[in-house]
Amino acid sequence: MKQYFVTGTDTEVGKTYVTCQLLRAANNASLTAIGYKPIAAGCELVNGEWVNEDALNIQQASACANGQTLPINEINPIALTPPIAPHIAAHEEGIALTHEKIAEGLNALAAYRPDILLMEGAGGWRLPLTIGSDNTPTHYLSDVVKALKMDVIMVVGMRLGCLNHALLTAEAIRADGLIIKGWVANDITGNMTRYQENLRSLKAMLPEPLLAEIPYQTGIEAGTLLSAIEQLS
Repeated sequence: MKQYFVTGTDTEVGKTYVTCQLLRAANNASLTAIGYKPIAAGCELVNGEWVNEDALNIQQASACANGQTLPINEINPIALTPPIAPHIAAHEEGIALTHEKIAEGLNALAAYRPDILLMEGAGGWRLPLTIGSDNTPTHYLSDVVKALKMDVIMVVGMRLGCLNHALLTAEAIRADGLIIKGWVANDITGNMTRYQENLRSLKAMLPEPLLAEIPYQTGIEAGTLLSAIEQLS
């Protein structure tokens, strides 16, 4: 079984969309693939359960060997109500965002023995989990990923500033001693000036492979995703 952490160069860069695309591509390639969204803020009460839209999409894109649909609370065990930074939402709701809780959820999904397990982060690489009495972050989600020694897939939101965001995120991941398995260029606006020039710059500056390029609001070629899955599996 291969396990990867999916991070982004910022919030709203398409981490969930990329995660779901990779999950479906793996499942279409006769591999079993499950997604995990340990922490999600902005949840709504649906049929007695707190549900986040991203977690719901991941649930629908995941597949077990026996074809069963996994419970939403296994896909997203830490569901926070306010649509704000998770560490602030958790603090307001009296919920502890702990390494143990996140690892416990990952292990529960690993017990289904998928070929590929993708754990999606929230926000960017340095997402705070806990804050001290002076409101200074004391623990980050990246600390959990580092302890779990997971390889990383980096989603780059292709927009103005993406070169700086991508390079700094990649530097931080490498500084934590982790491997970037590859990165995905996600066109999130459809109107980025000099898109191709920026993409070429990223290819030149990032030594890790480009797994896939995702056009704005259009279908992704099956061959592109299959190639990405072959590099991951």
